[in-house]
Amino acid sequence: MELSEALTHDVVGIGFGPSNLSLAIALEELCGTTGEPGPAAAFLERKPSLGWHRGMLLPDAKMQISFLKDLVTFRNPASRFSFVSYLHAKGRLPRFVNNQDFFPTRQEFHDYLEWAQAQLSIPVGYGCEVTGIRPAGDDTAAAPVELLRVEVRGAGLPGGNARLHTRNVVISTGLVPRMPDGVERDERIWHSSEFLDRFREWETERAGEMRRIAVVGAGQSAAEILRFLHDRLPGAMLTAILPPYGYAIADNTPFANEIFDPAAVDDYYYGSDESRDMIWKHHRNTNYSVVDDEVIKSLYERVYGDEVKGRRRVEFLNLARVEGVKRVADETRITVRSLSTDAFRDIDVDVLVCATGYDPMDPAPVLGELDAYCLRDARGRYRVERDYRIVTRPELRCGIYLQGGTEHTHGLSSSLLSNLAVRSGEIVNSLLTRQG
Repeated sequence: MELSEALTHDVVGIGFGPSNLSLAIALEELCGTTGEPGPAAAFLERKPSLGWHRGMLLPDAKMQISFLKDLVTFRNPASRFSFVSYLHAKGRLPRFVNNQDFFPTRQEFHDYLEWAQAQLSIPVGYGCEVTGIRPAGDDTAAAPVELLRVEVRGAGLPGGNARLHTRNVVISTGLVPRMPDGVERDERIWHSSEFLDRFREWETERAGEMRRIAVVGAGQSAAEILRFLHDRLPGAMLTAILPPYGYAIADNTPFANEIFDPAAVDDYYYGSDESRDMIWKHHRNTNYSVVDDEVIKSLYERVYGDEVKGRRRVEFLNLARVEGVKRVADETRITVRSLSTDAFRDIDVDVLVCATGYDPMDPAPVLGELDAYCLRDARGRYRVERDYRIVTRPELRCGIYLQGGTEHTHGLSSSLLSNLAVRSGEIVNSLLTRQG
C-alpha cells in the first residue's frame, strides 16, 4: 500500500516484526469495534518483506511458548487474527488439535505471521529505511514540538524518499545480534541469526567444503544448530564451545512461567531495585542461555549413538571461551581458552557459527537528533513510563513508544512474544487516552 505524505498520522511504527504487527492489528480491530475511523497509522520496515528469525527456521524447530501467546489472544480471544483462526483458515484446525501439542514449529508460526499481515488494511512500507526523525514545523529550540517528521528512504518511493508527519512513533527495530568480543562476521564467520541463509549458500556453491564446523554458545540456538549440522552433514566434524559445563535446561514449569504473565510486568515496573534484581537472578533461566529439554535429550542421543558406532563426530569444549579468531589461508583459526585450566588451544575450522545471543534494541540510531529530548536514568538507560512511552523533556509533546529495549523497566518479557498482545493493547490505549 502507498504511504501518504499529505496525511498527518496519529502513529507511525518503525520496524515491522511481530511486535508492530500486533500493534497494527490492535489498531485495526479498534476501528471494527467502534465503527468509526481509528487512528491514522502507517508502518515502515527496511526489509523487503515481513520476516521473523528467518535464519533459524530450522526443520522441526519448535516454538518455546504456547500457540495461545500469539499476536492477539491475550488481548482479544475472539480476534479473527488469532492462531486458531489461522489454523481454521488453512483447514488444519482438527489435525492441530489431534496432534496434542501446544507448541507449533517455528515455520508454522512464521506462516501465521505472514497470514495475519496479509489481512491488514493499514499501510506498511517495505524496503523503507528511516534516515531521521525530527521536529516538524517551528525550529525554535523553546517551541513546543507537536508534530514529528519521519524521513524515509526507499527504492519503491517516488523520488526514492518520503516524509511522513506524525504525532507519535512506535519503535520496534528488533534485537541486535551479539558477537564474541573482537570477532567480526564474514563469509566463514556467521551469527546464528543468519545461519540458514548462509548454510544454504554454502550447500549450493561449496558442496563438500564444510568438513569442520565450530558452534559457540550454550543456548537454544546453539543446540539446535549443532543438532541440525549433525543430521545434515554426516561427514563433518563438529566442535561445540560452551562457556558453562554443558547445556542447561530451560525452566518452563508453570510457576516459573508466571514471570511472563501480564501482571508480572506491574510487579517488575513498580517493584524495588532489590525485587528486580531478585527476579533476574532467580528467573533468567526461563529464557537466557538455556535449552528445551527435548532438544538436549535428542542431541545427547545423537552423540551417544555416534559412540556406539565407534565414531566421535562432536567434540564438546566445556568451560571454554573464544579469545580470538583469525583467517589462515582458507580456514578460520579459533583461539579457545579453558576457564578451568587457563590453557589456550587453536582450532582450525571451515566455518564458525556464533550463537552468542543478542543485545537489546537500541533506539538511539533511529531517533537521531530527537534523542536529545529523551531523558535517561543514572545508568544512561532511557526512562520509560508504564505505557512504554519514553519520558521526554516537557517541550516534546509527541509520544515515542518502545516495543523492545525496556528490560530494565518492564522485565524479562520485554523482548519476547509472551506479552506481545497485551502490550500492543496498552500502547493503543495510551495513544487514545493521551490524544483525547
